[in-house]
Amino acid sequence: MEKGKVLIIGGTGYLGKRLVKASLAEGHETYILNRAEIGVDIDKVQMLLSFKEQGAHLVSGSFTDHQSLVKAIKLVDVVICAISGVHIRSHQILLQLKLIDAIKDAGNVKRFLPSEFGTDPARMEDALEPGRVTFDDKMIVRKAIEDAQIPFTYISANCFAGYFLGGLCQPGKILPSRDSVVLLGDGNKKAIYVEEDDIAKYTIKTIDDPRTVNKTVYLRPPKNILSQREVVEIWEKLIGKELQKSSIPKEEFLASLKGQEYAQQVGLIHYYHVCYEGCLANFEIGNDAVEASELYPEIKYTTVEEYMKRYL
Repeated sequence: MEKGKVLIIGGTGYLGKRLVKASLAEGHETYILNRAEIGVDIDKVQMLLSFKEQGAHLVSGSFTDHQSLVKAIKLVDVVICAISGVHIRSHQILLQLKLIDAIKDAGNVKRFLPSEFGTDPARMEDALEPGRVTFDDKMIVRKAIEDAQIPFTYISANCFAGYFLGGLCQPGKILPSRDSVVLLGDGNKKAIYVEEDDIAKYTIKTIDDPRTVNKTVYLRPPKNILSQREVVEIWEKLIGKELQKSSIPKEEFLASLKGQEYAQQVGLIHYYHVCYEGCLANFEIGNDAVEASELYPEIKYTTVEEYMKRYL
C-alpha cells in the first residue's frame, strides 16, 4: 500500500520532532509546516534544516494566513497537529479551529490527527477546574472535526514518560531521588506510562491503517500499566535501596493549589485525576476504540524498567 504524505504542524516541539523522525523512518513523504511564529529561534531553525537534510520538506505557513495553510494541506493526505496543549509551555489547542477551516477548504485530507496525545478528553466530563480547560478545549476541536466530517484518529497516549517516570510521578520533579519519595494518596492507583519516541512510532503507524479511522487509539503497553508505588519499587530494585516514603492525602493536595499560578494549577489537577482517581486505567476500551500495542505488536515498546535504567 502506498504510504500517505504527511504534514506535521508543531514539528519542532517536544512531541512534534519525534513525530517527524518516526514519519521519515516509516518512509512517508513528510512535510513540516515552517511557521513564521518561530521568529529567530535558532535552535528550531537548525532543527528544521536538519530534518530537511534527512528528506523532509519544509513548507511555509501560519495560523494567521488561511491560504498558506490551505496551500500546505493540499500537498498531503494526512495532517498531524502537535502544537502545545500543556499550560506550563503554552496552550494553543483552539488554534486548531483555524486548521480545521483550512482542511475543509482544501478538501483532500484523508486523515487528521489533532493535538491530543494525553488523557482522553471524552472521559473527563467531571474534571475539576481549572484543569478541565484542557479537556474542554480538546472537545471543542473534536466537535469541529466531526461536524466537518473530516476523517480523524484521536491518540490517547496517557502519561509521557519524561514528565512522570523521571520524577517518580511527583509533580515538578523530573529526576528520581535516591533518598525519598512522596506518594500521592496511597500510591496504588494505576496509570499508564509511554516513552515519547514510542508515542510517535505508534501514532505514525495509525495514519494509513483503516482500523483506526474515526476511532480513538489508546496507548496501553501492558507492562507499563503501573501504580506510583510500583514505579518506585522498580527504581528501588535498580538502585538497591529502599526510599523513605511519605504521603500526601488528596484533601491536602487540592488545598496546596491555592495561591499557585494558573498554569501550575492546571497541571496539578491533571496529576490529581491520574494519581488519586486512576482516570487512565479505570475503564475498559469500548468498541469505538482500539489499543495500539495490540494493533502493532511489531513495535518493541520501552518498558518502565528499561526507561528508568537511563537514570542510573
